[in-house]
Amino acid sequence: MPLCSEARIIAKRAGARVLAAMSGGQRLLLLGGGHSQLAVLQALARERPTGWQVTLVTPQPRMLYSGMLPGWMAGHYRLGQCAIDLHRLAVAAGVELRLGAAVALDAEQQRVSLDDGSVIGYERLSLDIGSGIALGPLGALVSGRCDSQQTAPILLPVRPLAGFVSGWRRIVTQAAARPDFALAVLGAGAGGVELAFAARRRLGRSVSLVCGDAGLLPGHAAGVRRRARHWLVRRGVALLSGPALPQGADALRLADGSLLRADALITATGAQPAGWLAQSGLALTESGQVEVDACQRSVSHAAVFAAGDVSQRSDGALASSGVHAVRAGPVLAHNLLASLRDAPLRRWRPRGRSLYLLSTGERHALMSYGRFSLAGGWVWRWKDHIDRAFIARHDPDSDRAA
Repeated sequence: MPLCSEARIIAKRAGARVLAAMSGGQRLLLLGGGHSQLAVLQALARERPTGWQVTLVTPQPRMLYSGMLPGWMAGHYRLGQCAIDLHRLAVAAGVELRLGAAVALDAEQQRVSLDDGSVIGYERLSLDIGSGIALGPLGALVSGRCDSQQTAPILLPVRPLAGFVSGWRRIVTQAAARPDFALAVLGAGAGGVELAFAARRRLGRSVSLVCGDAGLLPGHAAGVRRRARHWLVRRGVALLSGPALPQGADALRLADGSLLRADALITATGAQPAGWLAQSGLALTESGQVEVDACQRSVSHAAVFAAGDVSQRSDGALASSGVHAVRAGPVLAHNLLASLRDAPLRRWRPRGRSLYLLSTGERHALMSYGRFSLAGGWVWRWKDHIDRAFIARHDPDSDRAA
């Protein structure tokens, strides 16, 4: 495989040296427990780098696998079946686990500030913190109100997933008590489509899917979009055109001027990178993501690697997608550990096409692969097998674990 050019040697800043000395060695800091970071933990379990102290900082001890979230919403899985135990993976890899979230990063001083007031220095940093959801005008709505006195729709962003899980449970409880409860999903990419199908199946009530300017399933072939539209109609999900702007206490104004009543809004719109990245000193893209090269390394700071929604390739080779985040994992792991040994890094050339399996609420799914699409119960069983195998691969006690 082709090799990246040698990284420039970064001078160790005084603050980072002090913090590293206090921790007893050079520190590899894994910030965030996302899909790509899983491969890093597994690589560390196989290869323990000498002279390095490794710390994983993440807000939750479990990672919820986004590929199974719609199945949990629809009632096909228990939440525990969709979760990967980061604590057990950390123990297996000899990694210290700290529960917390970053609030600031100083890439020059090589240190990260956490929400508990502590500061951690590093010599290498791996970023996989995901992203939030860009709410735009919807941010003015009251978030999480589920009582009978609410003055605005419940606003539930799909990220972070931990908050989404608790919010969805509240929506299910309220919908059960109100026969006229109406829910809208904003954003008709692959994630929004699956959420709309799952919500319709679980609630059995009115569900609308509001498309953005790019329409239904942007980036997918016309045949895939036709199949998705067919099954949305068949499942009873109303497909509407946005943008959707708040209008009064419990309504949205759509592109054609019509009003859509909604008691709850699930937002699966564009990604919103962490705000503190803007002051980090890292080179960022126009969207605020960490700009990385073909080796998943920061184009401005060679001590920093990043993958998943927090990053964007400088060559534009990757779109934000859970599929790409999973595939970036082995590349991130290889290059991160190679950098600890001052070994050459590998470039990653993503595949030209990606396989998407989209559940339609029932035990049925759509397949999207380039220009090709299929649908059926067997596609759901295929997806179910892949998803369960992914969870099993990240169980340290499983026979399938890497």
